[in-house]
Amino acid sequence: MRTKLLLLTGLLISISHWASSQDIVLLTKEAENFERQLKEPEALAKYKQILLQEPANIKYLVRATELEIAIGNREKDANNKRLYFESALSYAERALKADSNSADAHYAMASASGKMTDLDIENKKIVAYVKAVKDHADKALVVQPNHARANYTLGKWHYEMVTLSGIKKAAVKLFYGGLPNGDLDKAILYMEKCRALEPYFVTNQLDLAKAYKENRQPAKAIEILERLVKMPNRSFNDIALKAEGAKLLASLQ
Repeated sequence: MRTKLLLLTGLLISISHWASSQDIVLLTKEAENFERQLKEPEALAKYKQILLQEPANIKYLVRATELEIAIGNREKDANNKRLYFESALSYAERALKADSNSADAHYAMASASGKMTDLDIENKKIVAYVKAVKDHADKALVVQPNHARANYTLGKWHYEMVTLSGIKKAAVKLFYGGLPNGDLDKAILYMEKCRALEPYFVTNQLDLAKAYKENRQPAKAIEILERLVKMPNRSFNDIALKAEGAKLLASLQ
């Protein structure tokens, strides 16, 4: 009797695991379909459902981080923007806790930390997040040198350290004891590597063009922007980014 009970329990557990895995496959397909339709909030909701079943799944924690950032970027209300960016940071922290040697997790932390610097927070926190961006992007590239988006994130850090203005620049100068060693040539190097690895990543293309413009290489910026405006939309924000690129292109011609 005991043996039969154990066998039945084992069978029920197996069926439960099988059903759970089937649910995750279905949810993943639904999330990916929503992303292809540029329906990011709906895709994020599906990834959140997956994470209820697999709370330490780095792939979906990182994707949730990216989508929280993407949606937060276009929020006009400051409080709503803060909620999205804080949620992104929370998912990134969970990914890093799940695997501290994951390049994806460090990239997610760098990306989310960068967005936190855009919020109205105290100067010490701004500087801490500025440091976190570089630290985590560096760590991601130690683990995986060809991580496209970590290369972009580090390139963007260098670009921003050269072009910082206003309150953020004052805060960084004060608490760093001067501006960190941002370098436009390094910004371009990292973003060019990202472009080679992920050529349809519109965000990188636009920032790379800006870096070339800042570096007094308008011909290079124009070349990139001419390609950028013809790219397919792979995220909802690509529409606005390409429109911004078109305006920048017009100003350079």
